[in-house]
Amino acid sequence: MSCLFPAIRVLSHFTLNFWSHCMSYWEGLLLSQDWESGRLFSLQEQINHKINFIEQELRDVKVPIVLVGHSIGSYISLEIFKRSQEKVVYCIGLYPFLAVDTASSIQSSIRRISASSSLCAILSSMGAFLGMLPSQITRLIVKNSIGKSWSSSAIEVLCTHVLQYHTLRNILFKAMTEFQKLPEKPDWEFINKKKKQIAFMYGLDDHWGPLHLYEEIKKQVPDVALEIESKGHTHAFSCSEAGSTWVAQRVSSLINNYYLFNYAKSDV
Repeated sequence: MSCLFPAIRVLSHFTLNFWSHCMSYWEGLLLSQDWESGRLFSLQEQINHKINFIEQELRDVKVPIVLVGHSIGSYISLEIFKRSQEKVVYCIGLYPFLAVDTASSIQSSIRRISASSSLCAILSSMGAFLGMLPSQITRLIVKNSIGKSWSSSAIEVLCTHVLQYHTLRNILFKAMTEFQKLPEKPDWEFINKKKKQIAFMYGLDDHWGPLHLYEEIKKQVPDVALEIESKGHTHAFSCSEAGSTWVAQRVSSLINNYYLFNYAKSDV
């Protein structure tokens, strides 16, 4: 059993923010027929899926769209914004993963692991084995390893939905395609063009959204809404009730302020 703990620590890099990463994967499966065939979904396919949803399901909807993305979801949101500029009015990136950080040893390790099909298969098998243990044992292992500060609902989702072979393979495959697709610098031209419609919130210690990128954004796009979360909720904020509540309130405030500033004036 002790061999599972190193595997959990490795997988934690992929699952700490599973609310945003995995929910996009589950949505893709629900609208496709590829579940049984074991298809792996790339980052670009996830982007296309969201854009297709907007084009097909929201084509005749007049209500403006506000995009809120976490981690790689921030990059996905910006890509959607680029291709749906007539519908999207505001985009918020939380703890954003917008560019590959070649100086990050953690990113380098994850990149090497996700690029190895054999390692991905081994880790996915170990995670699936953990998920097949009696539920009380699985929850106890997760709670005493990566989930020490997690809410019970976050632990439940990880144990019941994430610790499955096909899900873990998709997480690792998508991670591989993220490193293949993401640039080393964000799209400064687009962010500058839409700076009044974009906001970013960074964390104090986040290898996915390092503070040196925060400083670079501040220098490249000085007028964009930019802040640092200093409450200590970290990149995995969505795994705790306190983090989820605080970030939800902050996002609500950003959206309210945007609408008050841009739409209240037009009503005067």
